[in-house]
Amino acid sequence: MFGETCNLRILANVFTRSSEAIREPAAEALGTMFIVLFGCGVNCQAGLSSHPTVAPSPQGDPATVALVWGASVALGVWVAGGISGGHINPAVTLALATFRDFPWKKVPGYIFGQLIGALVGALVVYGNYARAIDLAEGGAGVRSVPGTASLFAAYALDYVPSANCFFDEFIGTFALVFVIFAVTDKYNGSPPPGLVPLAIFAVVLGIAAAFGMQTSFAINPARDLGPRIMTYMVGYGRKVFNYRSQFWLWCQVLGPISGALVAAFIYDAVIYTGPESVFNRPHVASRQEFISFN
Repeated sequence: MFGETCNLRILANVFTRSSEAIREPAAEALGTMFIVLFGCGVNCQAGLSSHPTVAPSPQGDPATVALVWGASVALGVWVAGGISGGHINPAVTLALATFRDFPWKKVPGYIFGQLIGALVGALVVYGNYARAIDLAEGGAGVRSVPGTASLFAAYALDYVPSANCFFDEFIGTFALVFVIFAVTDKYNGSPPPGLVPLAIFAVVLGIAAAFGMQTSFAINPARDLGPRIMTYMVGYGRKVFNYRSQFWLWCQVLGPISGALVAAFIYDAVIYTGPESVFNRPHVASRQEFISFN
C-alpha cells in the first residue's frame, strides 16, 4: 500500500512538472486557435454565402468580417492572457523578447504553440465548410489559389505591388504592437488587465477596417502560416507557397515581424519608462548605484 502511494505521488509529480512545461505554449496554441476558428470562420461564411449555389443570400459583409476578426483576437487574449501573457502572435513574442525581459528560451515553444493552434483552428473551419467550398468551386475536390484558399491564408489583390504589400503588413502590425505596448504599460495609465482584450479588439477592428483590403491584414505570421500549411495539406498544392514568389515569407512573415520590432523600438525609446526595457536598464542601474552610494 505504501509503495503504491509513493508511485502515485511520483507519477503526480512527473505529470505536474510536464504540465507546467507545456502550460504556456498550450495556452498560446489555444488562444491562436480561437483567432483562426472565428476569423477564418467568418471569412468562409461571408465569402462562401455570396455564391448562390451555397446560400440564398449573403451571410456577411466587410463590416461583419472586421468585427469578428477583432472579437477573435480579443477572445484569444482572454483565453491565454492569464497563463502565457496572451501573445498569440510570433511578432509580439519576438518584440517582447528583443526589447523587454521575455526569456528567449521560451520563444521557440511560444511560436510553435501559436503555429499549431492556427493550423488546428484552420483544419476545424475547413472541415466545417468543405462541402460549401466544393459548391463554390464547382466540383468536389476542386481547389483554387488564391480562390477559396484566400478564405484561410492571406493573399494580395493583383494590382498591389510587392513593396506596397510589405508596407501594408508592416503598418498594420506596427499599429497593433504599438497599442499592445501602450495598453499594457502600467506607467502610462493602462486599463485593468481584464479590459486589455477590449483595447485589442478596438485596434484590430480599426486595422481591419482601414488596412484590410489589399493584403487581407494577416498582421500575425502564425495566423497566416498555420492556415496556409493546412490548405497545402488538404489539396490546394504548392501554389499556396509559390504564390507571388513566396509571398507568405517576405510579406506575411517578415512584414509583421519588421512592423512589430519597429513599433517596440519607438515605444520603448520614446515613451516607456519601466525597467523591463533594454533602453532603461542602464539608467535604472545608475540610479540604484546613486541611491546606494548616498
